[in-house]
Amino acid sequence: MDSDNVKQHFRPDEAPFIDQVQGWLATATNEYRPVLTDFMSPRQCYIAQTLTNRQDEVNMASNGGWNGAEMRRLLFYPRYYQPLSADFDIQLLTISYPVKFTELHHRQVLGTLMSAGIKRTTFGDILHQQESWQLLVDSKMTNYLRQQVTTIGRVHVKLLPISFDDIVQPEDDWEELTTTVSSLRVDSIVAAAFNYSRNRAKTAIERGFVRVNWEEVQRPDYSLAIHDQLSVRHAGRIRVNAVNGITRKGKIKTVLNVIKAGK
Repeated sequence: MDSDNVKQHFRPDEAPFIDQVQGWLATATNEYRPVLTDFMSPRQCYIAQTLTNRQDEVNMASNGGWNGAEMRRLLFYPRYYQPLSADFDIQLLTISYPVKFTELHHRQVLGTLMSAGIKRTTFGDILHQQESWQLLVDSKMTNYLRQQVTTIGRVHVKLLPISFDDIVQPEDDWEELTTTVSSLRVDSIVAAAFNYSRNRAKTAIERGFVRVNWEEVQRPDYSLAIHDQLSVRHAGRIRVNAVNGITRKGKIKTVLNVIKAGK
């Protein structure tokens, strides 16, 4: 595979991940065995699938613990191999907390995990249905997570392993927004999603309030692409679902999914 030719179709900052995927593909090919990754973002899954499609001897499967998972572990495997759910080594945890006296929010759960020094790639989606909160995690991290996470905010919690038979059907708080933007710059997308002025969006980005695929971005002109996910402190989250061409006035037709803070 011509590495430089592949990289020209993606952002420059995605080059290290492309190299990583190519390494996984080479291992699966040369050692003739499956290779399992950590949890990957939708954008990373898209890149990995694109690179795998160029291969003749290796396939890729993904699993995030449930059908609609955003964060997924990837398995690269020789064509002879038949992947099983157990190959993805995912554990389901439920968050036990005093339901009658308090409530939890997605931002609190995610913030607690990140502030505990837990890498975003070691856990998948955070599932929510009414008072129930669950986590999908790398099985090998189960004991560590249970030791490290004993409070969320001021609430005492326990992380308890449970069967996948008891997984909740997550509530879908995302709202679809079809809009037009002048460019796919991050400040333009943030402004469109939350009805910000461009200046307000620019200020939020420069202050470090915006993350793209879990990484802080402080450049308002950073260019986005389909499958990118953003979190904006105090505002909410955004997914770039589709880019559908150009209007007669030169605007870019985009489809975003947006969830407002507090949900």
